[in-house]
Amino acid sequence: TGYFIHDSLDIIFNYQSRSSWEYLVHHAMAISAFVSLIVTGRFLVAAMLLLLVEVSNIFLTVRMLLKMSNVPSPALYEANKYVNLVMYFAFRLAPQAYLTWYFLRYVEVQGQGAFLTANLLLLDAMILMYFSRLLRSDFFPSLRKGSAGRDVDGEKFLID
Repeated sequence: TGYFIHDSLDIIFNYQSRSSWEYLVHHAMAISAFVSLIVTGRFLVAAMLLLLVEVSNIFLTVRMLLKMSNVPSPALYEANKYVNLVMYFAFRLAPQAYLTWYFLRYVEVQGQGAFLTANLLLLDAMILMYFSRLLRSDFFPSLRKGSAGRDVDGEKFLID
């Protein structure tokens, strides 16, 4: 929860909230879910599994830093691009899909179970949206919409 609070404050205080509003929504959902889990003491294993998602952030951050620094060697970016794809699947998509399946199949759809299931489904949509952006940017650049993604000094450097 502390990580999501810190990252949200970092986005706000570095004046990226307008271009990164979806990350703030994502973080607000994560914060509310984790607080719910901590307060009730239920589904703590699910919380630990969801934290695996953050492992892929290492490679997403390396990707962003490489793009921002305009590293002259594209080989490093290319290598990270493929590692990032594998890590995104292994630590984001797979755990999220498993938890969604588990909650839809085994958890009561009332009270906290309903809240967490709805939260998971919304996070699924967001993670798939981020994944499609990543694929478009790194593997299918010709499918990108015009110049919607701007450079580091522009508004959408996280998406590009």
